[in-house]
Parts: sequence; structure tokens; C-alpha cells
Amino acid sequence: MIAVVGSLNLDLVVPVPRHPVPGETVLGGDITQHFGGKGANQAVAAARLGGEVTLVGRVGEDDAADVMLDAVRREGVITRIVRTPGAATGRALITVDPAGENCIVVSPGANARLAAADCDAVADPLRQAKVTVLQQEVPDDANHAAARLAQGTVLYNPAPAVAGAVPPPHVDLLVPNRTELAVLARTEVPGTIDEVVTAARTLTGAGATVVTLGGDGVLLLEGSARLHIPACPVQPLDTTAAGDAFCGALAVALAEGRTLEHAARWACAAAAISTTRAGAQPSLARRAEVERFLSRHG
Repeated sequence: MIAVVGSLNLDLVVPVPRHPVPGETVLGGDITQHFGGKGANQAVAAARLGGEVTLVGRVGEDDAADVMLDAVRREGVITRIVRTPGAATGRALITVDPAGENCIVVSPGANARLAAADCDAVADPLRQAKVTVLQQEVPDDANHAAARLAQGTVLYNPAPAVAGAVPPPHVDLLVPNRTELAVLARTEVPGTIDEVVTAARTLTGAGATVVTLGGDGVLLLEGSARLHIPACPVQPLDTTAAGDAFCGALAVALAEGRTLEHAARWACAAAAISTTRAGAQPSLARRAEVERFLSRHG
């Protein structure tokens, strides 16, 4: 079983010819609405790939909460969700350019009210999970409580990057992208693979680190060993949920007892597929798609 502790957001997405600079207005295309939030995305990604998934989080007492919960439950995700009086369900405002690159502003709403007590209330699923997945769209206290309760692998995706955030204890697998790695290492965003390695080596506390590099693939660091896995060849349309697709797939493969290298290669394929489709949860691949993709691209 996989436990995901994290956010649920309603995503509002606008295609733009280019991202605006401060003070500039850019005319975009038609707005679309998708189900998202890093917690919900990673839970759905794992469920579509065959994982048995429990999602722990908070929503508001509004219409968005109902549609969000219906969406994740239709995917087979078990929900242990608290409704939060006086708070809105989280929202994400997203612009996507023609290259598929995105800019995202998140209004956490009820996600910001997730507390250690909420995790303590669902201690059994957290203790039973083979992999517990955490992100940074909920308060540190909730992540720390979940990590404390977890008895399997703790996968921590420090996204979005938050200066001053305190990583949970007992992290077995740290999964940042370049920007998040720079925030954790308190350095400039690394450009080359060697710079990524140098930044990652300054971090302590995790058993292994997997750095997602977008079009440059993935870097695995475990002890003194390092392995660079090139990106899968696709033409990206929208990269919004690529990191979540990767984390969900990684959790499934690890829960099935795969090696970290095998899990990372499999997750790369799931992430690549997600970039070829618009939206967050609508872009997430199913298991048969990932297997077909890997049979063609190795």
C-alpha cells in the first residue's frame, strides 16, 4: 500500500504565448479547469499505475471540495480527507507557454490547515504503507508527523521549494528538481550534471537522492554512487504534473520491490507521457501506457 499526505487543488489553467514579466499583462487563451494539487496528483498517478493508495489531506466546505473528492475516488484512491469550515479548497493558477513550460501560483486554502493531529488520526494506514509520499504544499508539522508514523520507505518531494521549510526526519528518498535542490542546498540553480551532484552532496539526512532534471533526465545519488538516466524522447505540451507523475510512479515501483534504478527509469517514462497532454490529473498515464512506451523506447 502507498500513503500520500498532501494537497488537493482545483487548477485553473490559461495557455499564454509567453509568460509575463512583472508589471506586464499578457493575453492568454481559453481558461480550463482541472483537478490537481501535488498530493492528489501523486495519489492518482500511483493509483492509475496499479498502486493501492490512501490520500490524507484537507479540503474546504465548498463545491470545489465535492468535485475534487469525487475525482480522486473515481480513480480508486481511498480518501482520508478532513473538511475544513471557514476555508476554501486549494486553488492553483497556472499559465502554460507553447513549449509546455508553466508558471504556477498556489492559494493553499484548506491545505494550509493540515495538522499533525490529522495524521495521528489515520495512523494505521501510515504505519501499514510500504511507501509514504510527502510534499511541501502542506505544513511541516503534518509532514513530520507522517514521517514519524511511517514504517516503510519515506519519499519526500520538497515541492514547491519553500525557503526555511524543515524537511521531515527519517527521509529515505529525497526527490527534488533543480530549483528545489538549489533552495535546499542554499546555492544557485545548478546547470550541469556535475553542479547538480555537488549541490546534492551538501545535503544530509536522506538515504538516497533522485534529482529530476526535466529534459536532461534524472540523476540518482546513493552513497558514493551516481547514475544519470537520460530523458525519454517526447515533444512536451504541458509539464505541469510531470514531477507528480514521476513521484507517483516511483512510489509504485518501490512498493512492488523494484530497485531504485528500475523504479526511476519506469517513473521517467510515466513523467514523459504526462508532458504530452494538457492538465495535471488528465495527463497522468495508466500502467499499460507506460509498459508500451518502455517497449518502444527502452
